[in-house]
Amino acid sequence: MFTTNKISGSVRLALFLSASSVAMYSGAAFAQQETPAAEEKVERISVTGSRIRSANAMSTSPINTIDAVEIEKQQQPEIERVLRVLPGAVPGDNSNVNNGTGGAATISLRGLGSNRNLILVDGKRVVPFNTAGSVDTSTIPTALIDRVEVVTGGASAVYGSDAISGAINFIMKKNFEGVQLDAGHSRTAEADAFTDNIALTIGGNFDDDKGNAVVSFSYYDRDPLLLGQRTLGNYGISTASGGNLSNFQQGIAPIPPTQPLCGQNAPNVVAPGGGSGTTIPTRVGIVGATGTSGQFRDDGSLVIGPTCSAFNFNPYNYYQTPSKRFSGTAIAHWDINDDTTVYGSFNFTNTNVLQQVAPSGIFGNTFMVPVANPFFSDQARSALVTAANNSISQLNGPGLTTWIDGNNNGVVDTPDSLLLSIFRRTVELGPRSTEFNTDQFQLIGGVKGFINDSWAYDVSLQHGETNRVNTNAGYTNVANIANALNASSTTTCNTGGAGCVPINLFGGFGTITPEMAAYASATAFSTTAYQQRVVSAVIDGPIDAVVSPFADTPLAMSFGYEYREESAFFNPDECLKLAPTSCLGGAGGNSLPVGGSFKVNELYGEGKLALVEGKELVDLLELEFGYRHSHFDTVGATGSWKLGLAYRPTDELLVRVMKQKATRAPNVGELYAPLTTNLDNADLDPCSVSNPNISATLRALCISTGQTAAQVGQVNDIVSGQINILSGSNPDSLPNEETANTTTVGFVWSPEFDSIKRAMFSVDYYDINIDGYIGENTAQEILDGCYELGNAAQCAQITRIGGSLNIPGAGVEAYTTNLSYIKTRGVEAAFNFGFDLGDMGMLDFAGNINKYLEVKSLSSPVSSVIDCNGFYGTNCNPQHEIKATQRTTWNMNDLSVSLLWRYLGSIERETAQQAATFEAFRQIGSFSYFDLATSYVASENLTIRFGVDNLFDRDAPVVGGEAGSTSVNNGNTFPGYYDMLGRTYRFGISLKY
Repeated sequence: MFTTNKISGSVRLALFLSASSVAMYSGAAFAQQETPAAEEKVERISVTGSRIRSANAMSTSPINTIDAVEIEKQQQPEIERVLRVLPGAVPGDNSNVNNGTGGAATISLRGLGSNRNLILVDGKRVVPFNTAGSVDTSTIPTALIDRVEVVTGGASAVYGSDAISGAINFIMKKNFEGVQLDAGHSRTAEADAFTDNIALTIGGNFDDDKGNAVVSFSYYDRDPLLLGQRTLGNYGISTASGGNLSNFQQGIAPIPPTQPLCGQNAPNVVAPGGGSGTTIPTRVGIVGATGTSGQFRDDGSLVIGPTCSAFNFNPYNYYQTPSKRFSGTAIAHWDINDDTTVYGSFNFTNTNVLQQVAPSGIFGNTFMVPVANPFFSDQARSALVTAANNSISQLNGPGLTTWIDGNNNGVVDTPDSLLLSIFRRTVELGPRSTEFNTDQFQLIGGVKGFINDSWAYDVSLQHGETNRVNTNAGYTNVANIANALNASSTTTCNTGGAGCVPINLFGGFGTITPEMAAYASATAFSTTAYQQRVVSAVIDGPIDAVVSPFADTPLAMSFGYEYREESAFFNPDECLKLAPTSCLGGAGGNSLPVGGSFKVNELYGEGKLALVEGKELVDLLELEFGYRHSHFDTVGATGSWKLGLAYRPTDELLVRVMKQKATRAPNVGELYAPLTTNLDNADLDPCSVSNPNISATLRALCISTGQTAAQVGQVNDIVSGQINILSGSNPDSLPNEETANTTTVGFVWSPEFDSIKRAMFSVDYYDINIDGYIGENTAQEILDGCYELGNAAQCAQITRIGGSLNIPGAGVEAYTTNLSYIKTRGVEAAFNFGFDLGDMGMLDFAGNINKYLEVKSLSSPVSSVIDCNGFYGTNCNPQHEIKATQRTTWNMNDLSVSLLWRYLGSIERETAQQAATFEAFRQIGSFSYFDLATSYVASENLTIRFGVDNLFDRDAPVVGGEAGSTSVNNGNTFPGYYDMLGRTYRFGISLKY
């Protein structure tokens, strides 16, 4: 909450009005503001979204405020989890993201992406952690947070680039005195997923109270929760067919393969119908030749035809990723005299996060394998040769060598070699993992004060750095496996040198010996370095000569200059660089170095002018305006502005409207990313065997993208809902800045009632329209644009090899560029009110509800509009049309009991994907969670807290494993949106001296 040593009744009113969309207040927090003396001097203060200090301090843009009391109630040492609850936010990267995590905690306001909201600490930018410019909020010390202010609707005129959807300002405690020790522990009802945190904060005044210094140290430890530790996570449930759903519902364990000698002795191998086709035993096929695909058996025999097993990758993955974090923060200020204050802060954080997925494998990689390979059984060799000769006319298609006729006899036989597409899960190597180890520090120093009685200044310099090492372990080394398969004896490879160990992939579990595994496995490293420097100077004060004839308050202005430079470098090792898929099997593609920087000089000004004040029906009518001119050395000059009106007919009601133009310049990753192969999510290859309804028009389109007539409808479908994409910055068309036109209109009513206390009600409409947004076409959008809409440009982005999209080198082009638009409109309402119960204490109610009216995007004029409002799917992360929270708090003496209701409205599978989705997975009904929080002040020095999240142990919805992108769809549900931990108990203490 706002705290000052000189607060008047008018400031109290301004505070109510500034919080246009209050998230969750406590009654105790309101009570602190109720009795300022009217005759006290009014201190000028500012709110997030403006650098002007004003006695009115009204915000013309909606603001959500979360105070320290609310953070204590939730007992969350991760501030991202507190912000995730806000109805106006959706989860970004977080502890529930496994396959796709960057090992960080990010926020996405209005679902517009974590790179479109600006993260601030005391109005200063926080250094990003990656080349995409995203900020890891886990580096912000929760124990020192006084409040969090979230401004909606663009704030670029005040804070510069990136504040498209708004800004999140973490306001820290600056006058802390004493010693405080906070400790917490949480665990689920299953006695797992433990978290432990401890924070020690020490602060005090010095030099006769002219200065204050505070230091805080914290440690956080989060245990992992594997999918296999929850019943739902043990199944590979198919989103398309519902395969394995009934087994889950009936408590039947995953069914092993029913055919003999088909991986029964291998861990997590199951019958087809739910799981990955990269399994055990090995699946093979001759590239480009239909009718040659088959699967080995445990005894080394090869059966040409349908698969007999799948791999249940789920149990290895995390519902909650493990993490350890150490942090130290120091904040100080010193009043040199009445007009000058020097201030500074330093923060250092070391974070370690581990991501883990199922064992690596050979995911359809292609290898030229001698028919004489010593690990082929006689039966397998004969079956392979027969299948090849039956399809000999399809071998060595245009531009592709799939057969080397070693003896030039015109038929496939033992002296020859064949290009095989191989699918084999290498369980013998253990699970794959990526460890993210990050050091981040930020140093800020400045001086502020008064030029004269009215004008103030603030000059600051800040420097921040992030240094990160990523370690990838447990992967297959595809390059080494290519050598190991090119063998004609069990001891010697034809290529690869003396250290090469031939590998046996042509049988069941255990055919890969420890010696083979040592040569066939790989560990890879990459580093990321980010630096940010900011120089800022701002002055503000009144221009007495400019006064409206209908008001007494003169024009208040703020003028500033900011210089900022940012540089980022990503450096992979040689293994990760290897094209097209790196040496790591199942890593999704290769990585190349990314490096670059940008500089920007900015001038800005903003003003507030009271047009009318103190008149009948016009207590205050205030104009707010601002403009910021930015010059980047990358995209040139850009401009952003704001123009708004705040109308207060009485001291109880505020009506306001704000129009803004916000900008976001492309970040380092968007400007300088080289072209590489990666994975993206897609549902269906319309030209594959999974599509039984191929029309003549579709057949022609399939052929136009690289299939032969014989391959149409015969190649394998996309594996595990993922497809190869060629991504990066198109050097022929680098992105320009994106711009957003935002509008907010709303009112805040803070009435005075005899029986109802602490009342505040607000409603705000917001409209955010981003033009030329920087992004990539999704893989499914490109496939749909070609095969459903017949768009020739998108057909040209599709590359097939052997008719397939699964083979390395095949896939779709999805370059980073400026796309058409993103539109988001909605209404957000909030309320607070309470009752004084006399000897029974106080009862307070607070709530916030957000309803989206529109969430749409369009990549290009020839594409289809993607409507995500109330939908989830391959193109849309879950976007609930309605999301709400409501907190009820009872305070009596030293006891506080509070219940938080979290509501998520019903949501449906994307319309275009409904037909290909199992009926039970086409909709998720509304969800309600209830969290209980209690605290008791046991003594002057000790406070005890206890809480229960998901009080009624509500199970998460089941949607299968291909219902969305892998970053949000994990373990057959959406664990970042719905609770997979189950009922969770929280315990905490605070010792203060």
